[in-house]
Amino acid sequence: MATDKELNDFLRTVDRRAFKRTAYLVRDDDAALDIVQDAMIKLAENYFDRPAAELPLLFQRILSNATMDHFRRQKTRNAVMTNMSDFEGGDGDGDFDLLEILETQDGAIGASSTADEVSRAQILQRIEAEVEQLPARQREAFLLRYWEELDVAETASVMGCSEGSVKTHCSRAVHALAKSLKAKGITL
Repeated sequence: MATDKELNDFLRTVDRRAFKRTAYLVRDDDAALDIVQDAMIKLAENYFDRPAAELPLLFQRILSNATMDHFRRQKTRNAVMTNMSDFEGGDGDGDFDLLEILETQDGAIGASSTADEVSRAQILQRIEAEVEQLPARQREAFLLRYWEELDVAETASVMGCSEGSVKTHCSRAVHALAKSLKAKGITL
């Protein structure tokens, strides 16, 4: 059984990554925040009696289900009311950029010139935009494997598919990203 401190520590470590992953999927920061908060609440309410080691996979599964529920609700809402453009994905003009925050937390502040910082920020924005363009399943597999750092079996469990499918989605995502970034002159 996870203690309150273990649960709080776990939620604190995954909140920003979960938000960013969900924001990539739903393309609406407000909806992403609601989904992540709902997933955290469900984890705390329904799985507080589970060992701390089980929390990451449980949370990823709850988050995936909450995201799918969001899409189902959105589809129903759009089918019933066709003129509800207020509910569609945002304008993509959010100020929050976790990649930039992580970059500065690694001690990069003052370590490079302003031009380097601007160049790095522009490259990160291009990479982020290319990740957003991936098909949904490829994007989900890519983010779970390389952003959330889950292994193939854990990713398959979260996505509800086979390990082979996860490998295929990841491979296609990596190849698509490499091709599109290379075409834009970005080599990593």
